[in-house]
Amino acid sequence: MKILIAEDEEFSRKMLQTILIKDGHGVIAVEDGQKALAIFEKEVPDMLITDWMMPDLDGLELCRRVRALHLTSYVYIILLTALTEKERIIEGLNAGADDYVTKPYDRTELLARARAGERVIQLERSLRQKNMELVEALAQVKQLKGLLPICMFCKKIRNDGNYWQKIEEYLVQHTEADFSHSICPECMEKNYPDHVKRKKEQAEKVTPEIA
Repeated sequence: MKILIAEDEEFSRKMLQTILIKDGHGVIAVEDGQKALAIFEKEVPDMLITDWMMPDLDGLELCRRVRALHLTSYVYIILLTALTEKERIIEGLNAGADDYVTKPYDRTELLARARAGERVIQLERSLRQKNMELVEALAQVKQLKGLLPICMFCKKIRNDGNYWQKIEEYLVQHTEADFSHSICPECMEKNYPDHVKRKKEQAEKVTPEIA
């Protein structure tokens, strides 16, 4: 994951960065909420781990501002806090945090919560991809339900690029259908009358007489 850390205490910030890099993540670490918010103007991390108590822009307000951004993907937020009162924890979650870790934190607990967040992120990505595929499929269905310009003589269809295509080419491009060409009885009799006549004569010859 791409993880952004916002922590004003230098030792804690470097410790967090080392732990997460060793776990295989890409990490950006800044010392306050304003700098963390500025990162979002350049790139959107997968996860934000932020301390609650920071000067200028604290972790609580940082959570609120991140949630107010119109982001294309979900950012999982873990709040680091020494505040253990239930009311304060609820306040942090209501501000937009997904999870919290109390300070001083345990390394294994921190990584476990980060990995839980990673599962949520992967699920969100999967759902977003499926939604995109559904939107594309619905757009194709809508297009096929609309009015299609078709030539009254050759039966070609005019596509969006003002190009005339054979109807089977158009349907192959816009649906999952495939075609195997054949000839209906009416067209067979019209275009190959001799062949039809021979078939009828052969059928009459092999038909047994009824006693």
